[in-house]
Amino acid sequence: MITRRDQWTAYVVLGLFSILALYPVLGILGLALHTKDDQITGFALPTSFSLETFEKAWTDGNFATGLWSSFIVAVAVTVVSVVLSIGTGYAFGTMRFPGDSVIFGLILLGLIFPYEATVIPLYYDLQAFDLTNTYWALILPQIGLSIPFGTFWMRAFFRSTPKSLIEAARVDGAGSFTILVRVLLPQAKPALLTLSALIFMYTWNEFLLALVMIQDPDKQTAPLGLSFFATATRAGDPTAVAAAAVIVALPVIIVYVLLQRHFIRGITAGAVKE
Repeated sequence: MITRRDQWTAYVVLGLFSILALYPVLGILGLALHTKDDQITGFALPTSFSLETFEKAWTDGNFATGLWSSFIVAVAVTVVSVVLSIGTGYAFGTMRFPGDSVIFGLILLGLIFPYEATVIPLYYDLQAFDLTNTYWALILPQIGLSIPFGTFWMRAFFRSTPKSLIEAARVDGAGSFTILVRVLLPQAKPALLTLSALIFMYTWNEFLLALVMIQDPDKQTAPLGLSFFATATRAGDPTAVAAAAVIVALPVIIVYVLLQRHFIRGITAGAVKE
């Protein structure tokens, strides 16, 4: 039985951790709302509200192009990865076939293998197909990186689904594809939305792959543009760098806010096997 004292202790602990998590975020936002001429030491709230720093960062950093490139890559990777993960997760979660455990184990190697070790060989492979300096050089590898996690995620969900639903559908004459589309996917909305949000955020924040594969300024992603902008601007105008960081992080925050209602449900969807 949870006592009132336990509840208050939990609230205090959660409050402290919330402050620790929000302090750097609010610090960056507060710095971005200052002007270059303000004398800032530590955490300081702006005395007046102005978007001048954001306008300067947007124009000087050419973030319109970077955000568009990141959007193309992130959406393409998310859509393809989620669709493929549904198929693989469904197969490993509801079916039994020779070698399924071995194949699933091989797929999970993608979760623990450091992809940084493959970036240079991958560069030469993509260069042989004239794919470097294109969106495909970012989309294809990140689909491959996302499918192991997506497979693990969706397998956990499908394994948590009561077998009686699948058996009842088979008795009614439904095939595997019909069971997936009409019986299981309608229940999988929280898991799918959470998986989509996680893959989108991971892809949006990817930096190393873009740094190695992309040299064309018109195809540079937002995190890569932020790095170059910060290197050139940090000493002269830290407020502009802070504003640029807020601009780059804003799409991820928007995605999370829109999907937060389903986020916890999706995380716990496969936690308990019925």
